[in-house]
Amino acid sequence: MKSFTDLEAWRCGMNLVKEVYVLTKRLPKEEQYGLTSQLRRAAVSILANLAEGFNRSSDADKAHKYVIARGECAEVEALLLVTVELEYFATSAVQHALELSQQTGRLLWGLIRAYSPTDPRPRPIPRP
Repeated sequence: MKSFTDLEAWRCGMNLVKEVYVLTKRLPKEEQYGLTSQLRRAAVSILANLAEGFNRSSDADKAHKYVIARGECAEVEALLLVTVELEYFATSAVQHALELSQQTGRLLWGLIRAYSPTDPRPRPIPRP
């Protein structure tokens, strides 16, 4: 691969950004500096961290940026669910965006595993 734009995670994330922008255009004006801004920044941050990770020289640095991007996917999901709870959108209206966020997260998880120096799976908490 020559560019981060060749990654499937990039293409999926770009679709998520587009969907988030379409949705946030429908949020009330009073949310312009709240949910609208936060959703857009989180979605775009997924792509920014993906691009930055792709261009890092060490595997550990790459994995770290992909982990951050995956966290942004979770933030987008959480904020979309907030829009539903606040009754700005029906669940069906945000379903496609939620699916894109989850799919992007899964693709990022694959990149994280590929570049992590150790197994990145969460460890079970020891019981006393």
